[in-house]
Formats: sequence, structure tokens, C-alpha cells
Amino acid sequence: MAEIFYDDDADLSIIQGKKVAIVGYGSQGHAHAQNLRDSGVEVVIALKDGSKSAAKAQEDGFEVKNVADAAEWADLIMILAPDQHQRSIFADSIKDKLTEGKTLAFAHGFNIRFGYIDAPEGVDVILVAPKAPGHTVRREYVAGRGIPDIIAVERDASGSAWDTALSYAKAIGGTRAGVIKTTFTEETETDLFGEQAVLCGGMSHLVQVGFETLVEAGYQPQIAYFEVLHELKLIVDLMWEGGIAKQRWSISDTAEYGDYVSGPRVISSDVKASMKAVLSDIQSGAFAERFIADQDKGAPEFLELREKEQGHPIEATGKELRGLFAWKQQDTDYVEGSAAR
Repeated sequence: MAEIFYDDDADLSIIQGKKVAIVGYGSQGHAHAQNLRDSGVEVVIALKDGSKSAAKAQEDGFEVKNVADAAEWADLIMILAPDQHQRSIFADSIKDKLTEGKTLAFAHGFNIRFGYIDAPEGVDVILVAPKAPGHTVRREYVAGRGIPDIIAVERDASGSAWDTALSYAKAIGGTRAGVIKTTFTEETETDLFGEQAVLCGGMSHLVQVGFETLVEAGYQPQIAYFEVLHELKLIVDLMWEGGIAKQRWSISDTAEYGDYVSGPRVISSDVKASMKAVLSDIQSGAFAERFIADQDKGAPEFLELREKEQGHPIEATGKELRGLFAWKQQDTDYVEGSAAR
């Protein structure tokens, strides 16, 4: 059974007694920084000289330092830059500033799990990962609620790294919802697998192939778009609210019967075998090596794949169709009780 922690399990004064540097001021960076500040924590934003994010951070009332100065100043450094840039930021501006007793923190374990970052001895290494985009983390905190976090400790040099992780999670609102204990390895491997096999890679390509199947059979692209993409939000929101069981309870008997008899024809044992191969590439480090090697060369494969996928016919159909709607789509158009969330 998973270990779950709530507000009463965390001591906010621990993080309130530390100076915190947030490296990056993007989606997660702005949310962590603002939630920490509202929880009584001293925060500075650490950015590369000339960063476009500096003006936004200063506009939001934060002091901005370059990364090296912030790392020297801080007791805890939370790295929220993109995975592919963390290694160089760490080597150039953080590593030499990590004196004994400091804490190095992450919201994703990629660079620790695959060995791209190795913190000096005497430094705690922790992970606090909200399971939502940054704007949602901030919105829920302001509303008095929170987003579930997962936390991990890779190195407990101080003997109190878990307490620090829980305190940080409380300061950003995570313990209001619940915080699950994990490891850097489990977080990284399951996160990458979920993205690749289901949430991003699996879902987007399933939609594309469904669209192609209907259009090639002679159906209107606009109707195909509605049936395989537009209505997907309804299904996902129902799953999010009450699991697959609620989704199946909410749909028609025809749709539910089709789920049972046709779903396994599409997601067959061959698909599961392919998923296992994807997981194997993640576990072995092969995916990480491919991604980082491509990024180091200027991301030619990444950019080529992005351009190819953006050219799929479903994109043009969707853009045209969404432009014809007489109303703007909102969550409240689909989700039961969403106004109360």
C-alpha cells in the first residue's frame, strides 16, 4: 500500500527556515515560487543572464539572481529547467556552490536516475513533483486546495531529507491533497512510460490512426474529428473523476458493449508487448541516451518529428472546425461539477 502524507504529517517551519532558489520561471517555476512565498518562505529566482523570464519574475515581485549567485545564497536549490538543460546548468553554475548541508531538489528524476547529474557528498537530494501543470498547481493553492505530489529522497546526507521534502510539499499545497512516497527511479521510469505509452504517444497516435481509418473509408474529416478527438475530453474527464468504472457507467449500453468486445481487438497483446519494449528502453537508459544525444546535436530528430506530426491532416481539420464553433469550449461544457473544483 502506498504511503500517503497530509498536512498534519509535515512541518512547514522546516522550509520556512531555509532560503530557496527556484531555477527557472516557467510553468512549474512560477507556481512553486509563488506558493512558497505565500507560505512564508524566502525565495529568489535563479536565471541565466539575459533570460526572457527575468522581467516576468521581477514583475511578480521576486528578486532575480544569476544561477551561480542564487545557488551560493540558497540552502535549497530546486531545479525546474527543462530536462535537457539541467546537466549544463548544474555543471556550470550549481555544482561548485553545493556546500555540505545544502539540499538539491527536482520535480522530475530524469537527470539523477540516468546519471547526468551527480551531487557532491554531504548534500541532500530530494524530489517533489506535483502531478499537474504549474498553472493548476498555483490555481488550486490560491483556492485553498492542492494538487497531489509525489516525493522521493535519493540521498539523505543530513538525516532529515524526508522532512525537508514533506515541508516543501506542504508549502506548495501538496499535502492538502495528499503526498505519495516514491523513489527517483520509480518516478522517472513510470513518468516516462506514462507519457510515451499512454498519455502522449499512445493517445495521440491512437487518435490519428482512428481519424485516418474513418477518412480512408470515405467519411467526412469533420465528422471523424468529432468522433475520435473532440469527444475524447468527455471520456478522459469521466475517468479522471471516477476511474474507468465511472466512464463506463456514464456512456450508453451500446458504447459500453463496444468497449468490451472491440477494445481488446485494438489494444491487443501485441500492443502490450510493444509497451513492454518501450518500458525496457526507458529502464535501460536507451531512451534517455537517444533524447540527450539528439538534444546535444541541436535536436534535429526532435524537430523533424515535430514538423512531421504537425502536418497530419487531423490538425488542419481541427483548426478549421474549431474556428467554426459559435462558442468557446470550456471545461464546464463537459465536466460534471467542474465549477465547484
